[in-house]
Amino acid sequence: MFNAYLMAGLAMVFWGIAPIFGKLGLGEMQPIVALTIRSLVISVILLITMTVSGQWGNIAEVTAKDTTYIVLEGICAALLGQLAYYYALKFGEVGRVSPIVAAFPLVALLLGIVFLGEKVTFYKIVAAFLITSGIVLLKY
Repeated sequence: MFNAYLMAGLAMVFWGIAPIFGKLGLGEMQPIVALTIRSLVISVILLITMTVSGQWGNIAEVTAKDTTYIVLEGICAALLGQLAYYYALKFGEVGRVSPIVAAFPLVALLLGIVFLGEKVTFYKIVAAFLITSGIVLLKY
């Protein structure tokens, strides 16, 4: 139905635009307040989208195990990660903060190998090296 590369490209564009709005919005606002406002607005939009698209029936098919993993992912990414990101964005430069945050695939790559048994490949090692090199270069 969806082209994975098109969706990844759109995610890249939106995630590239978002820090600019975040930095501007965090001017006088505390990060926890910003995250709360953001979460409330997004929740309302999602509720409307679920209703309009008729997706509420799909919730009945969700398992407790899957729900647990999604809740844990939400706590890590949408709560703790986003809050830490907002604090970093408030007090740091967008051009330094965003690339460091965007290096999360390095953590995911390592945890995928350790906990999900994903294969270590030459290209994954090179990618990890390049991500790490990019972060180090941001110190200058």
